[in-house]
Amino acid sequence: MRDYKVSRGVALRAFNVLQRDGVAEPVPGGRWRVVRPGGRADRRPLEERIADIITSEGLKVGAAFPSASVLAARFDVSRPTVTKALERLEAAGVLAGAGQGKVRTVRAVPTREERS
Repeated sequence: MRDYKVSRGVALRAFNVLQRDGVAEPVPGGRWRVVRPGGRADRRPLEERIADIITSEGLKVGAAFPSASVLAARFDVSRPTVTKALERLEAAGVLAGAGQGKVRTVRAVPTREERS
């Protein structure tokens, strides 16, 4: 608002018009997100979508897990974002962490209850 020298009220009215047109949607915290045209986007947390790879690709305990770079390209997010999600999965005991340059492995196959 400061960059474009408009008041908060003007910005909110503009976002309401964009919401009505299906171009933007509100998100928790009083912010807005642009809705991309095309297919419906998966709005689940990234760690849940990454954990689904284990079951969808049939990975077993001890299997190598895709790298952060591969996952970043697959989910169209930055590599640091993927790294944080992978660290959460490691803390939950789903993945076994490895040092720099080492391959992460599957520690446990998540069940449906664990993912929800």
